[in-house]
Amino acid sequence: MLDSNHLFGQALVKSLVGERGHIRIARALPDIDAELAGRIHQAMPYSIYQLLKHMHYWQHFMLEHLEGRKPQLPANVMESWPEETAPQDELSWQADIQAFLDGVDQAVAIAETAQLDEPLLYFPGETKAGLLRNIASHNSYHLGEIVLLRRFYGAWPPPGGGFPA
Repeated sequence: MLDSNHLFGQALVKSLVGERGHIRIARALPDIDAELAGRIHQAMPYSIYQLLKHMHYWQHFMLEHLEGRKPQLPANVMESWPEETAPQDELSWQADIQAFLDGVDQAVAIAETAQLDEPLLYFPGETKAGLLRNIASHNSYHLGEIVLLRRFYGAWPPPGGGFPA
């Protein structure tokens, strides 16, 4: 019989990767090239590049806590948004995508193996499950903005379709 920690861990994994709720996050990003990533739309305050860098910033921050470290909280939330609107080049953009997806994989590994109700050393009142849920919801929120931008630009759906699989 599966315990509740394991069952909740499985639910967290589905949330982290985007299963059922929306397209898997790993399918929504890799076909975006550097030009599309840096495009600015008048109806949106950020480029796809800025959104992904912001997502990675907070995902990394929360993963640091989950690994028992104490990351430095930014003085202002705007520090989590890059000033530049576009990646330097295609190679650095693809590295940014991979670094973000590697973080998703790291969060999944924690969700699959950690005692989820364990409190965090440097995050009073929070548990591993709570922070993993926060990663999933934050990424999901901003992935929706990326999908919207892709729709504005006529760059949706990605190869293989844009629906959950």
